[in-house]
Amino acid sequence: MTNEETLRLLQDHADAWNAHDAEKLLRLMTDDCIYDAAAGASPEGQRHAGRAALKAAFEAIWTTFPDARWDEPRHFVLADRGMTTWIFRGTKVDGSRVEVKGLDILGLRDGRICHKDTYRKTLLG
Repeated sequence: MTNEETLRLLQDHADAWNAHDAEKLLRLMTDDCIYDAAAGASPEGQRHAGRAALKAAFEAIWTTFPDARWDEPRHFVLADRGMTTWIFRGTKVDGSRVEVKGLDILGLRDGRICHKDTYRKTLLG
């Protein structure tokens, strides 16, 4: 992939998150894609592997935060990795509001995302 094609893939990925479009996200990912969420019981966060697990994980985020947005995406490419920084904004179903900065490190293979590793700031207090 050219750098320009990779940047387009990263923007398509950001756009699909903001559209809450799991099917589009899955089309951008390899069949064996792994998603390491920001939170979980291990240092890697919660690991999701395979299309069904990824779809369920993505939809759970949108269920928890029905108005979820990943604003101000900025994309970077380095060899077989893409990186996107963003500001997550969302309201939980209980009415509490969240706004944090975060980063996705995206492994790339054959023009698609093969690994999504998410990091985000944690609010205290």
